[in-house]
Amino acid sequence: MSDRHLDRVPRIVQGEGALARIGEVARRLGGGKTVLLVADPGLAPFGLIERAVGALREASVDVAVFSDFKSDPSCAQIDAAAALARHSAAGVVVALGGGSALDVGKAAAAVAAGTAPASAYALCAVPFPPGSLAKLCIPTTSGTGAETTRTVVASRDDGNKIWLWGEELKPDHVVLDPLLTLGLPSAMTAATGIDVLVHAMEACTNARAFAANDLYCLEAIRLVAAHLPRAVAQPDDVTARAGMQWAACLAGIGIDNSGTAIAHNIGHALASLRPVHHGRAVGLAVLATLAWNVEHDPHGRFAAVAEALGAGHDAAALPAAFERLLRGVGVKVSLAGEGHDTITAERLAQQMMAPENLPMWQSNHRTPGPDDARRFAKILLTQA
Repeated sequence: MSDRHLDRVPRIVQGEGALARIGEVARRLGGGKTVLLVADPGLAPFGLIERAVGALREASVDVAVFSDFKSDPSCAQIDAAAALARHSAAGVVVALGGGSALDVGKAAAAVAAGTAPASAYALCAVPFPPGSLAKLCIPTTSGTGAETTRTVVASRDDGNKIWLWGEELKPDHVVLDPLLTLGLPSAMTAATGIDVLVHAMEACTNARAFAANDLYCLEAIRLVAAHLPRAVAQPDDVTARAGMQWAACLAGIGIDNSGTAIAHNIGHALASLRPVHHGRAVGLAVLATLAWNVEHDPHGRFAAVAEALGAGHDAAALPAAFERLLRGVGVKVSLAGEGHDTITAERLAQQMMAPENLPMWQSNHRTPGPDDARRFAKILLTQA
């Protein structure tokens, strides 16, 4: 049996209005040094960046703000944040926003102690420099689970996504304030929520899955089933938002321990060719592959997922249950009419086999054959 690792979980605190109390946490983590606040620029019109800066300054710490990045951040943007961390002599990075903000903040904290660009650390090519800055993550969406993982995804100059891994990327402290997620539109709530579900499903069904990690994953699935439809239908429901925050955290822990599988392979390949939201992309990839995956369930892992999703302990019932939830929360299944016609099944299949995506393909519990990449790509591109 190969080794199994149940790794460190950051300290997680949840509370309504918890954003106002981040100053003392940041001061403790950074030893009173300057705080680099990496904040999603889309939060500025809502006053959230200003509120975060105010909360930090109330604790008598200096603050430098970096928000010059976009969704699906680039390595160049991470390098710019790291340069600001060095220039301001920051002792802690506070990352506020969705997965992109958290990834920029985590990566900047890890590379700031060195001089190499972020791209140098792709696929663990070289170790991170010693002296990673402390990291406090405050998610404003419930999706990527980046607040609990040691993984960062960023784009190179050519648009292809690369992966950074390492304990140096793992946050030290997480603050969950469900009030910060109330303004998320229903469509984005749905897409990010599906991302949570796919994380949890793949982490407890892939080739590296193990029982101790299943505890996090199956509870995340139960929380998604209980709270995502309500969070989409009633965006101001704080209980539903809080439930989805915990689901995202637990699913993040799940993938941190066991990784993902074929749906993330396809989803990342698709998003590197055309702008498709990550949560939607992996959801469509599950829809295209799940029936094939559950045909082989010797350990009952897909049956356990079906039960957690409310479909009974029956793997065969899982594809229909997943599709009901996906469509029920309003995720658009068809890619037609969105300008994606330039993507052929052959091109998508080729991208699925790219070095940065291949590990997710190889970690699937059922081994795909040489013709499966094109077949799955064709299904995804034509499903309606």
